This record gives sequence, C-alpha cells and structure tokens, in this order.
Amino acid sequence: MATGNGFGKIVLTALVAGALGGAVTYGGVSYVNHQNGDTTTELSTNNAGTAKVSNVKVNLNTQSERAFNSTKNAVVSVINLQKENSSSSSSGLAGLFGIGGSKSNSDSSSSGKLEAASEGSGVVYRKSGNTAYIVTNNHVISGSNSLEVILSNGSRVSADIVGKDSVTDLAVLKVNSSKIKTVAAFGNSDNIKVAEPVLAIGSPLGSQYATSVTQGIISAKKREVAQTNSNGQTTGNATVIQTDAAINPGNSGGPLINMEGQVVGINSMKLAQDQEGTSVEGMGFAIPSNEVVNIINQLITSGKVTRPALGIQYVDLSNISESQQKSVLKLPTSVSHGVVVLKVTAGSPAARAGLKKYDVITKLDGQNITEQTAIRDVLYKHKLGDTISVTYYHDGSQKTSQVKLTQKATDE
Repeated sequence: MATGNGFGKIVLTALVAGALGGAVTYGGVSYVNHQNGDTTTELSTNNAGTAKVSNVKVNLNTQSERAFNSTKNAVVSVINLQKENSSSSSSGLAGLFGIGGSKSNSDSSSSGKLEAASEGSGVVYRKSGNTAYIVTNNHVISGSNSLEVILSNGSRVSADIVGKDSVTDLAVLKVNSSKIKTVAAFGNSDNIKVAEPVLAIGSPLGSQYATSVTQGIISAKKREVAQTNSNGQTTGNATVIQTDAAINPGNSGGPLINMEGQVVGINSMKLAQDQEGTSVEGMGFAIPSNEVVNIINQLITSGKVTRPALGIQYVDLSNISESQQKSVLKLPTSVSHGVVVLKVTAGSPAARAGLKKYDVITKLDGQNITEQTAIRDVLYKHKLGDTISVTYYHDGSQKTSQVKLTQKATDE
C-alpha cells in the first residue's frame, strides 16, 4: 500500500507472501550460482594440518530464547486458497507483496480447483472446547475461497473466518483445537518502551520458512501511518508500533513479542522504499496489542466491528476555491483547514447537533481537522453512545455543538 502522509513519499508494503516468478517461487527460493566460463576452483590439502573442532560448548540460555520458546508453538502459517485461474495475475512482485494478486470468482476456472494464492502468518490466542482462535491480518485472508492453517508441528487444518475488519486490518479465524497445545498471551502495548528488545515470529516468504524469528527493538511506540484502500485512496491513519526487527512478505499476521513472550503487536506492514526508489531497511509496523484485543473481542462477539458516524457527506476544504470559500461558505480568511459538509442525513447525529449543508467543520472532539481523513480517525476512537464536541463555521460564524454518536458507520 502506498502512502504520502506522515513520511513524505513512501511505500508501505503489506506482508503477504505469494507466488513470485523468476528466482523466487511459491514456497521457496531458487538460488542462482554465478560461474565464470570454465574457471574451476580447487581446494588444496595439507596432510600435516592440525585444525580441530573444539569440544567447548556455549550455554546461552538467554531471555530472548526463553521468550521465543514460550510462544513459537502458537504461531501458524495461514494459506489463502483461491479458485484456480488460468491467468497469471498472482505471479510476479504483485503476488509476492499481496498487491493485485487476488483472483476474482469471475476469473476462476469452471473446475473450481483451489490453489494457494498467498501465505501469511497468525497466532493462536485462545482455546475454548474443541475450537481454537487465531488472529491474523485481514489482507492475509482477502479474496480467499478457502483457508488452511499449518500448525507449528506441520499439521494442516482447515480454518473458518469468524470476523474481519478492514479498518484495522485484523481478522479472527477458528480451527479445531485437538492438535493445538500452545496459546499465546497478550501483553499491554501501552507499557512497551522505545529501545525495548522484541522478537518477530512468522513465515517470511511462506511456510517453507515457518517459525522464523528475528530480533530488534521498539523504534517508536505510536507512529502514525496513512492507510489506503484497494484503489490507492487514503482512508485514514493508523497508530502503529514501529520496529527494526526484520519482517518480510509472509510475516503478516504474526506476533511481535516482548522478552516475556507476550504478544505486544501483530505485524502488518513495512516501509519498503520511497517513490524515488530509495530502499529502506529496518522499518516495520505492528498493530498494538491493546487495539488488537479490543477488535478481536468484538469480532468474536458479533463478527464485525461497529463504529459511529456523523451522518454527513463532506469534502476537504482545500478542494474549494478561495473565491467560493469567501462567497459561498463566507469563511474568514483565518480559516485554512477543515471539511465542508455537502449533505446531512435527516435524523443523524450531525442533524440533531444543528449542522447544515456548507457548514465547515474545523474541530471534532477538540482535535483540529486538517484533512478529511481526520474525521474518521477521531470517530473511530469512540463507540456508539459517546458524546463529543464539534466546532464549525455557519455563514461565517463559529459555533460549537455536542454530538451524541448514535449512528453506525457503513465502512466496517
């Protein structure tokens, strides 16, 4: 996914491993040997050599090793199965990074044969009776016709979707629990510290490299990154954990754990390069565990996440010409940011608060609205029934009203 807010011109990559043409193939990597013509390499021997292998053993029972061992068996690979497609839309880099690699039902062959379209990771966090629950990323399961999970012991089990949320990029799956022995625990992501060591566990490039572990630190606790939809349009911002632990395509949905083995984040994306092609290393992002717990509990309860809405259609003030800002909106020249209300739904929270067409909202819940995506960001931090303030301009006069959030958002 691409984003231009918060980081300048950058490219954020969703971490889904799929088919890659050329050197890298589904499920593994083809290694290329470079040789120069008929040049050969010979190893000379010396019968008098005295090199030996030392019998000294190094005992490194480190905290990171203990943390990894306590969680590793709860980490799984998630296989996105889609109906076989005669085209090669999922091959190449697009398939590897989970962009443009989904196969629509209309493109499927009549045989209905399923094939692996991409792979990601997940973590088992709960067992209840015969059912175990797995959290992963929504983009890992996007477009699937069926799902398969490979457990840490290599067993394959079918999985069903309990619920998914495109806004936070989270999903919950359920599988039969008979072969699952380990369940991960969530830590409090509010308690993590910058420079604290962490481990990332998952299946980079797919299940061939399942349960790979990398170590790094927390680079930032709360980093704002822009989110985009499938059309490349910015839909809002996500507050994520930044880490320099190596995460790669296939790590999506896997856990970021602290040195106690607790899950403090779900790995979701990495900053790969800017739009000029400059490569970036050591900038990965994970969804904080406190947000994960909030979302997955709602998904378990109702299969979806319910969020509030104002009940308006709006456009960024920057899209309105200066002459119209003065003649139609009657805005003071001091107002340079906000959103313009284009339509108010009858009976909506905005209507009850007194907002009307061509009003300009400049603050919501005390926060400046500098762009239209900020409306969603503020609303989605609240739940239905909350009351927040809205500051707006009506016919050139500033007003403040209280809005009770009783309407559900349509974008779940």
